[in-house]
Amino acid sequence: MIDKKIDSSTILIVNDIEQSLNELLTFYSSHSVRIIKNEEKDEFQISQASKAIKEAYIASNENKYIFLCGSTFRKEAQNSLLKVLEEPPRNVVFIILTSSKSSILPTIYSRIPFKYLKTSSIKDEISLNITKLDLKDIYMFLKENQKISKNDAKIVIEAILLKANDQNLKFSSKQLDLFSQSLKLIELNSRPINILTTILLSLSNNKTKH
Repeated sequence: MIDKKIDSSTILIVNDIEQSLNELLTFYSSHSVRIIKNEEKDEFQISQASKAIKEAYIASNENKYIFLCGSTFRKEAQNSLLKVLEEPPRNVVFIILTSSKSSILPTIYSRIPFKYLKTSSIKDEISLNITKLDLKDIYMFLKENQKISKNDAKIVIEAILLKANDQNLKFSSKQLDLFSQSLKLIELNSRPINILTTILLSLSNNKTKH
């Protein structure tokens, strides 16, 4: 349930996009809102991204809220939005509504904060303290999860990103690329435990540099 107006660019991960959009729209005046979604399917594609960019650069003297809606978001569409999301024109607020957290690129998460509003049970909390990772923690975690499934490995990667967001931990562009590549490799049936090993060691190395 969304119970207040959102005034800054945000990613919302929700169960039902249409329902959440309708709840949100009650807090805005209709003339200040633009809704961009694919009317033919649930995927946000490059044509929707182009519309969003054009709309963002139409000058406005008051806040304009651009809602980007899609169960999934094509990678090309997200890449084309990177610049405008990082440096939106004056008075423009982007609100991304999606039901699939893993479809959003880590590079987008690094630019816009997100709120996980899904009510289904998901392991958003993992036992690891990612700001104080040591090799013993990593070894124990990997030992306990040797036979982790493809889906659970994706959930762990998402949980790491969620924790990083909550703890204001900044990843390097190299690490963000690693997260992105890891999700792809899992989809291509690489061994999930090997992917998680690489990610956790990267985080541990990052900590030792600070």
